[in-house]
Amino acid sequence: MTLARYACDPAKSRGRRYTQAPAPTRTDYQRDRDRIVHSTAFRRLVYKTQVFLNHEGDLFRTRLTHSLEVAQLGRSVARSLGLNEDLVEAIALAHDLGHTPFGHAGQDALNACMADYGGFEHNLQSLRVVDHLEERYPEFDGLNLTFETREGILKHCSRHHAEQLERFDPGGVGQRFLARTQPSLEAQLCNLADEIAYNAHDIDDGVRSGLITLAQLQQVPLFDDFRQQALAGFPHLQDKTQERRLLYESIRRMLSAQVYDVISATQGALHMAAPATLDAVRQSPPLVQFSAAMREQSQTLKSFLLEKLYRHPRVLDTTGQAQQVVRDLFARYLAQPEDLPESHRRRLGAALASEPVPARALPRIVADYIAGMTDRFALREHQRLTGQRLLFEPF
Repeated sequence: MTLARYACDPAKSRGRRYTQAPAPTRTDYQRDRDRIVHSTAFRRLVYKTQVFLNHEGDLFRTRLTHSLEVAQLGRSVARSLGLNEDLVEAIALAHDLGHTPFGHAGQDALNACMADYGGFEHNLQSLRVVDHLEERYPEFDGLNLTFETREGILKHCSRHHAEQLERFDPGGVGQRFLARTQPSLEAQLCNLADEIAYNAHDIDDGVRSGLITLAQLQQVPLFDDFRQQALAGFPHLQDKTQERRLLYESIRRMLSAQVYDVISATQGALHMAAPATLDAVRQSPPLVQFSAAMREQSQTLKSFLLEKLYRHPRVLDTTGQAQQVVRDLFARYLAQPEDLPESHRRRLGAALASEPVPARALPRIVADYIAGMTDRFALREHQRLTGQRLLFEPF
């Protein structure tokens, strides 16, 4: 496939932090993707969850299935826009590597625990995983990914953390947050594919769980327009026994419409901005986008899911218990670091000898350990250390 002039070309990559000879049969972005797929953090995603926790059912989305869906959507759009599909796939597969167990509830709890020690951002943690925490190569820590993949992984970053990144890596992935420039179009695309994917699969999982219904979803124009189209095309789906097929067909049509909308709106934005190079993309406003009408409908859907699903009493009950697990584990390891595994104790000894602020070394290593846990390992470890049995029974 021929790349657009403003796409990321692996032959012109800004390279890796540690120089390595090129692979004979793969581009640098394909090599990044393969390193991510073979990483320990990627395998753990299968037991890290989105909205519904791991014990609640085998068919709900996990961070792994979500990442695969983002990659699929991203590649579909990238091909139509002449962007680098391999880079999009690498970013999509890595974007959640730093997520905690128990979804956003775990992240919020760990951020609160780390409030006095620099906080916790899952995007920054994903970068930390690929830059430092993976231990697979004899020459360096991390996966030694290209700049462009690392840039796409760091989707959000506070100014404080961007300044820290800039001190250790001048002109690196933190610099754009200080200069207020944009990432590559491939990175921008992954951000939007992420949103499209989780809106769609949270509808599916929400209905499957019984926490939201097709009747409630008729309040959401973005979904209900396609539900009505599905019924017009296939009247037999009105039968109650066909609700699952109706849901799937409605979501399929909604996803397709959003993908085509992004392609059309982005093509229009690219025509207006006319970026001749990747550098011109970085100096432009965000270019990968929904149309104004689709953006409004997507926001309405997100508001519905926030009210009806994410804040549902039964979801809040489980997330409250999940946050207790994270808080208890953090307090225990902070008070008794000897309970950490040997590998983390070794890292602690090295960090205490080299960190500019040694008092922050233990909390950060504890946060790294907890963030790397799967849902079920965190529950087992919590039970082992506290004697409490939480979240083992489904609704």
